Amino acid sequence: MLHKTRGIVLKTTDYGESSVVVQVFTEKLGLQSYIINGVKKPKAKISRNMLQPLHLLDMVVYHKNTGNVQRIAELKNSPVLQSIPYDMVKSSMAMFLNEVLYKSIRQQSADENLFGFVFSAIEWLDNQTSGLANFHLLFLLQLTRYLGFYPDRYQANDADYFDLKNGVFNKYKPDSVLYLSPPHTQNFNKLLQSNFEGLAQLKFTNDERRYLIAKLLEYYTLHIEGFGNIHSHEILEEVLS
Repeated sequence: MLHKTRGIVLKTTDYGESSVVVQVFTEKLGLQSYIINGVKKPKAKISRNMLQPLHLLDMVVYHKNTGNVQRIAELKNSPVLQSIPYDMVKSSMAMFLNEVLYKSIRQQSADENLFGFVFSAIEWLDNQTSGLANFHLLFLLQLTRYLGFYPDRYQANDADYFDLKNGVFNKYKPDSVLYLSPPHTQNFNKLLQSNFEGLAQLKFTNDERRYLIAKLLEYYTLHIEGFGNIHSHEILEEVLS
């Protein structure tokens, strides 16, 4: 059966001499794998460049509920990314966020709210010209809302600690070592109160930013089974420093 859906490219893997298998988070069908033949040929209708990480797609696909790998009838980039592939800061952010998304999104069923958030955030990043240094921090924090472990903000304004394991703010130090302490707790709360339009008002030092991203990744590891290690943020940190 044919389905029309938007999609976000997560990973493309070579398959044979001229084909690829591309994993796409789709709006209507969730996470799906598609085999595309002939993408490496000079006159390919669908080229490898169209399938870069976090590229946005309009697709018409064949879908079988019993199939592990599906096929594509039509595909185009829409909207075409204007700056992310060519801007070092944005492309480094995209590489990092793509790695996080690839390890976080598992469901082979539609989640249109999650899809809409990610799609809109990529569009925003592509169109923005300044105030991007903390975009990846806010993206990861807001993404937790859709993944099911958004922090409980009760007592956030009066707390000195944030318990990473339980996702709550506390006035007193948790029993475990998995927590944020001042001033990082307050910086974390500033992120929670922010949105993409207000990112330029967030002023973190490089050290504060590094600490927060390390703790956010620890938070993900605690709440997503098999999340594993992320390495691409190290490249991003070098670009931002």
